[in-house]
Amino acid sequence: MTDTTTTAPLKRTPLRDVHVKAGARMVSFGGWEMPVQYTGIVDEHRAVRRAVGLFDISHMGEFELEGPDALAIVQRLSTNDAASLAVGQVQYSLLCSPEGGIVDDLTLYRLQDDRFMLTVNAGNIDKDWRWVTEHGRGEARWRNVSDETALLAVQGPKAEGLVQRLADTDVTRVLYYHVTRGAVGGVPALISRTGYTGEDGFELYIPASRAEHLWHALLEAGRGDGIQPIGLGARDTLRLEMKFALYGNDIDETTNPLEAGLGWVVKPAKGDFIGRPAIEEVRARGVARKLVGFEMVEPSVPRHGYRLLKDGEPVGVVTSGSFGPAVLRYIGMGYVPAALSAIGSALDVEVRGRAQRARVVRTPFYASKVKKP
Repeated sequence: MTDTTTTAPLKRTPLRDVHVKAGARMVSFGGWEMPVQYTGIVDEHRAVRRAVGLFDISHMGEFELEGPDALAIVQRLSTNDAASLAVGQVQYSLLCSPEGGIVDDLTLYRLQDDRFMLTVNAGNIDKDWRWVTEHGRGEARWRNVSDETALLAVQGPKAEGLVQRLADTDVTRVLYYHVTRGAVGGVPALISRTGYTGEDGFELYIPASRAEHLWHALLEAGRGDGIQPIGLGARDTLRLEMKFALYGNDIDETTNPLEAGLGWVVKPAKGDFIGRPAIEEVRARGVARKLVGFEMVEPSVPRHGYRLLKDGEPVGVVTSGSFGPAVLRYIGMGYVPAALSAIGSALDVEVRGRAQRARVVRTPFYASKVKKP
């Protein structure tokens, strides 16, 4: 997890004071003051895998687009095929530059035939807003609703039961990567069956003014389930066990979707989009490097920025790494030459000046039980 340091005052979510009062350790992340942990990263990680966790991810950005040209604009901006979405469906997608680099990764919601919502990374809100408004012109209206929107994530095997007890609609009927409208704890919400953990659960888009009410309602209703508030530290280890990319660590404007293993959200058959020619050029000649998952053979933490070695020579850099509390292994991700990307390939990680043995393994590291349609 990378801290994007800034000299500007840190932004705060509507729940910042709630986190401080609860004793959370607060850190700077992407220009925001956020809770990194409450009781401890390993404890919180295991709570999500075994029961249910509650996350404040209100630092994420939300852009709405509505109008007759909305679909055409989204198709031009994003790599995935938005035309394949039914109303109430969600997809993972990318914004790419003309050079094929990743401007951001996002979730795209089709709320109506001609109305969409893009959820973007917190550290990229201002950059992404400039990008979509500059490159996404047409007969449609953009609205940046980030400041008025709070986002809570309820994740874990007991998440469905908890949200159902507080909801006025049957959330058990909401399929993975689908969304519905309803109220949770009396708060109007977009109820999205999505997440960044590898567990079942929901992300709840609500008015920022009602965030504290719903936060406390979920904690109270989930007490018997063993619910815990979860910080960014455990969110990072949870997504790492799934090999989910983190923008700024594993992907950025210098990385191509194909080398990042994200070719599955690039749909050239849909027609032209920003970055398509550059991405297809890479596809035609083959990627020079690949983002792989690896595990340490010798117990040591492969931290972001550590060098990856082969026969003593640098071949790449660790983009993400940590101990995996559910898989009980030291794991990481990094880009290596395509010739070294096969499962079982031996590598070394330079840890404080010493080469520690590692090997490329099949990913995700954690076997998710999420039921996909």
